[in-house]
Amino acid sequence: MTGAEPITSLQNSHVKRLVRLRQRREREAEGVILIEGARELSRAVQGGVRPRTLYSCPALYSPEAEALWPTLPGERVELSRPAFEKVSGRENPDGLLGVAQQPVARLPDPAPDAVVVVLHGLEKPGNVGAILRTADAAGAAGVLVLGRGADPYGPNVIRSSQGSVFTLPVAVLEETAALDWLAAHGFTTVACTPDAPRSYWDADLGGRVALLLGTEHAGLPQTWRQTGTAVSIPMHPGRAADSLNVATAAALVLFECARQRRPAAGGHA
Repeated sequence: MTGAEPITSLQNSHVKRLVRLRQRREREAEGVILIEGARELSRAVQGGVRPRTLYSCPALYSPEAEALWPTLPGERVELSRPAFEKVSGRENPDGLLGVAQQPVARLPDPAPDAVVVVLHGLEKPGNVGAILRTADAAGAAGVLVLGRGADPYGPNVIRSSQGSVFTLPVAVLEETAALDWLAAHGFTTVACTPDAPRSYWDADLGGRVALLLGTEHAGLPQTWRQTGTAVSIPMHPGRAADSLNVATAAALVLFECARQRRPAAGGHA
């Protein structure tokens, strides 16, 4: 629809479809995802995801969106400001939204010192997205999402991950398949749980390590806690806080893994 008049009607078929695609079941039925925002679309293309259709609203462009728009692939449809605000999931949209095919799950090709994150049943998109972003920043090899928790390619997860979901291997697996894959590749499993007697900074996190994280209210199932070692994050005594947000806990342990993998001092020529 390049060169066509902007869509103004909120009853237009494009607008009504995009509103429906805010729902997970609708995205899964069509096998597509929504990618909103210039940064997220840029990361998606960088990760090999090509939008089928791009929706734009020049009146809402941020400088980043305006610069990115001419470089993006895909059919183009322009929306009026009211129409774009109707389909957007953001308070302050930047005028770019794409629909792409659901990415194929990617399992990592692990190096000898690879770290993967295993998320068991996490339901809050903000936590899942933050963990994906942190895993990417800390150099993790990938993330395994178990069960029917938050959709790792849902719009809110994509936003919270700042697009890292597209540049990091992510796979949704059943528990048995995840356990088999970890065992076949020689991973040591490390369950992050508040009642473990060993602190995470005293644990040997070298080699291939899988960090296991469960929900804040239920934690990890016993079957997963028994697969390997368990670590906790010490809390300051005498304070009311007795646990941390799961995304914060993941960040601490991921960067401890990164710290333990630093080159030895004096190792450079």
